[in-house]
Amino acid sequence: DTDVFMPVIRRIEQLSGKKYDGGASEGQQEKTDIAMRVIADHIRAISFSIADGQLPSNNGAGYVIRRILRRAIRYGYQSLELREPFFHSLVAVLANQMGDFFPEIRSQRELVEKVIREEEIAFYRTLENGIRRIESVCEQVKNSAQKMIDGTTVFELYDTFGFPVDLTSLIARGHGLSIDAKGFEVELNKQKDRSRAATNVETDDWMKLREDDTEEFIGYDQTEAEVVLVKYRKVKAKGKEMFQLVFDKTPFYPEGGGQVGDTGYIESAQGKVAITDTRKENNLIVHFADQLPADTSVKFNAVVEKSKRRDSARNHSATHLLHEALRSVLGTHVEQKGSLVNPDYLRFDFSHFSKMTEEEIRRVEQMVNEKIRENISLDERRDTPIDDAKNMGAMALFGEKYGDKVRVIKFGTSVELCGGTHVRSTGEIGFFKIVSESAVAAGIRRVEAITGVKADEYFRSQEVLIEQVAELLKRPKDITKAIQDLLSQNAELNKQLEVFAREKAVLVKDELLKDIKEINGVRFIAKKVDLDAANIKDISFQLKSQIENLFLVLGSESGGKASISVAISDALINDRKLNAGTIVRELAKAINGGGGGQAFFATAGGTNAQGIAEALKKAESYL
Repeated sequence: DTDVFMPVIRRIEQLSGKKYDGGASEGQQEKTDIAMRVIADHIRAISFSIADGQLPSNNGAGYVIRRILRRAIRYGYQSLELREPFFHSLVAVLANQMGDFFPEIRSQRELVEKVIREEEIAFYRTLENGIRRIESVCEQVKNSAQKMIDGTTVFELYDTFGFPVDLTSLIARGHGLSIDAKGFEVELNKQKDRSRAATNVETDDWMKLREDDTEEFIGYDQTEAEVVLVKYRKVKAKGKEMFQLVFDKTPFYPEGGGQVGDTGYIESAQGKVAITDTRKENNLIVHFADQLPADTSVKFNAVVEKSKRRDSARNHSATHLLHEALRSVLGTHVEQKGSLVNPDYLRFDFSHFSKMTEEEIRRVEQMVNEKIRENISLDERRDTPIDDAKNMGAMALFGEKYGDKVRVIKFGTSVELCGGTHVRSTGEIGFFKIVSESAVAAGIRRVEAITGVKADEYFRSQEVLIEQVAELLKRPKDITKAIQDLLSQNAELNKQLEVFAREKAVLVKDELLKDIKEINGVRFIAKKVDLDAANIKDISFQLKSQIENLFLVLGSESGGKASISVAISDALINDRKLNAGTIVRELAKAINGGGGGQAFFATAGGTNAQGIAEALKKAESYL
């Protein structure tokens, strides 16, 4: 134990009500000590990673973060009996303790807490669902006279609900059961094999055509060039063969900084070969092609698909303007947390703690479009010392690593470090339109936007839509007022329909009272009715309170789909052990559906409306 962990451990003691010993080597105290040490270690790893920009996700490094975070929560849940989100509350202790050495943990504390809390809430929900699932499994296994939970189910709990095997085993032992550990290992190995097969890439050795395999990127200045093939290799992924080509120089931009790689073709006297993607591998720019050129020794004319490059450049430059506008409208706490730039649209993730309002979105759009109309010229500075760039106020891109020399992209007051392609002046962007704003994670928002041709297509589609609406409304002078009038009329009609439905429910209830059967001391009603779910529930509860020993089963049909509801008096639940939830699940089989609920009232839905009669008939068999 070190002093570094003790402040966090003391906080864990307060939260759990358990004491840390540090020297225990057996029993429950040892488990408590281990859990506290694991949690203290994991909060440091998680907090520093999030503060550094790595968010939990379902893949890559983000998945590692999520797994570590969930491991800490499981230790708290299992060993410390912490049943509410607790992990995020340790961040404040860590920030206070380590903030002088790692300033990011202090400046990003609020973001780190929000991200961890969001993850905790989601995982606790998963844990609760998993516990309900395993309790149900244990009951099923006991009812089948078995003593072991099969490996497939144990793996499902592990894979779907994040349940460690020892937790499943612990709960099973509480029910007098064991688990099939070997069967679990078989399922786990199957998943590993599937994962390896999905990601397996067979790569041949490079075929070098020239000793000097250095490569120069010339794509900032030109989109077409005469090139020589330096080396190539064949790769096979998911059963598909392709070739990777490296040239002495290239105008093709490789995927990076959020921008997708260029596509296009290379051409010689022997014909064209399509370039389907361009990526960076170490210091190489690798071009992907479905076939190898017929003659690899000749010179090629390398041509970038100019329209896609142009649209990507529009979106990339617009992303820079968007970043600046967001910081101006929302505040300087806004930091880029991820981006995607392709020819069709741009996506920008940023730190912010609430949904953007319509007014904020409008102001951001307005600011970006003002910059576009100003037609600000690109000020590009290559090979700038990193310290000089920072002194210029250049913002770094999230997730990017920079060398001693960087490229600075400046559009007026927007200054960023960037290796992507850009327009020569902002006027080339044309127009900027935000099409969506959403949450990605706690404290992280996402904006998607379009520019240029896509923005033009968007506004044309909106114009057509307005024209169609106007035509349907007989071209009123004020379309908005006409729509509002229609909505008001519709609301009034819906109110009248609700009144009619309630009146109809009263009549149906009276009819049901005439259909009561006395069977073995039970008052039984089973009938198909033409009512909606809300009114069926209302009259079910009314009849249940009005009639003693009632067993009520109602079927209904709407839009070709069937529903069944079951209501049972409390006396029948206690004396006859009837359970509406259990019964409705059995009756639902007749309508090809499923359902559930409580012992006194339950519902089911299905796709076979023809089966309602069978379900109503079967209900009587329970008496």
